[in-house]
Amino acid sequence: MSLLRNIDHINLTVADFRESARWYEQAFGFVVVEEAVTDGVLWGILRAGDSMLCLYEAPDFTLLDRHQLAERKLHGLAHFGLRISDPEKWQRIAREMGIEILYGGTYRWPHSDSWYIKDPTGYEIEVVHWDKEQISFDPL
Repeated sequence: MSLLRNIDHINLTVADFRESARWYEQAFGFVVVEEAVTDGVLWGILRAGDSMLCLYEAPDFTLLDRHQLAERKLHGLAHFGLRISDPEKWQRIAREMGIEILYGGTYRWPHSDSWYIKDPTGYEIEVVHWDKEQISFDPL
């Protein structure tokens, strides 16, 4: 049995804390549950169910996407995934918010559908809906 229960949170620097918090709230239902300024830096924790994001405002930083990282032979985050329960509702929200779906639209994996998007800072996110609401893999 694994000691690990869940990934607790993802910690990201963002260009604009307020804009990002609002975007994650509208797109996925995250709510700011803690906010502070430490050493002059605005940060906060956003929560949606058991999922949390910790955002630190860093307007002077530059984000390299996974393609730019690869060109420079640098390691980094390619994307992170957020699991949804209602793909029709999420797609409606994405349309209303004007969120661009990358890579030509819905991507079909063996047991799930995915949509790739970017947040206001430029982080790539894989929005995932598993078939029958259940994580499933083919036997190895």
